[in-house]
Amino acid sequence: MGGKELEKLELPTPQRNSGDRLNSAMLRETSYDVKELDAYITANEPLLVPDQRAAYNAILDQIEKKAGGIIFLDAPGGTGKTFVINLLLAKIRHQSKIAIAVASSGIAATLLQGGRTAHSTLKLPLKFLENQIHFCSITKGTGEAKVLQECELIVWDECTMAHRYALEALNHTLQDLRNNGKNMGGVVVLIAGDFRQTLPVIPKGTMADELKACLKSSYLW
Repeated sequence: MGGKELEKLELPTPQRNSGDRLNSAMLRETSYDVKELDAYITANEPLLVPDQRAAYNAILDQIEKKAGGIIFLDAPGGTGKTFVINLLLAKIRHQSKIAIAVASSGIAATLLQGGRTAHSTLKLPLKFLENQIHFCSITKGTGEAKVLQECELIVWDECTMAHRYALEALNHTLQDLRNNGKNMGGVVVLIAGDFRQTLPVIPKGTMADELKACLKSSYLW
């Protein structure tokens, strides 16, 4: 049966239009139960410790002001970064706004509400070349582009594992899609991680190569 058309097998042909992909991408990021989010926020906001609350309020204030930019949430493992992130995601989604959650690894992505891997969601390049301007493989008019154009918050957990060119590719893509020359196209991007843990892995690379690929070597830092 391989290679045969459905019509020749007397099977119905799926009817797809250009809006299907657009609708599915938007539905994935907007179909959250507001009542469940409200209950989650009510139950967990009082549990924030002072340092967590300070970070939580500062990030919400940045989003409310539509100031955009990059915020780095740095803390050792086990101090509640994921707890704060999930609460932020719930808060924004409760307001019927779009908050995108990605992580550098699949395991980390499963800990985020609605989380997926950064490569899957952002269509990051698989290879990075020196002295090149990189972009995500997302074009205007697609569902993925519309989500990035309308989102209020992008969270990237374990971003310290990512190559600095990946973050720069996201920056260039957001500037293009949102027609905004500010960092990250004017949207708040929360990157979280711990430089005490795994840095970017460079095949056959030296420690110097890893440090060069680190986020701290990026012009965005």
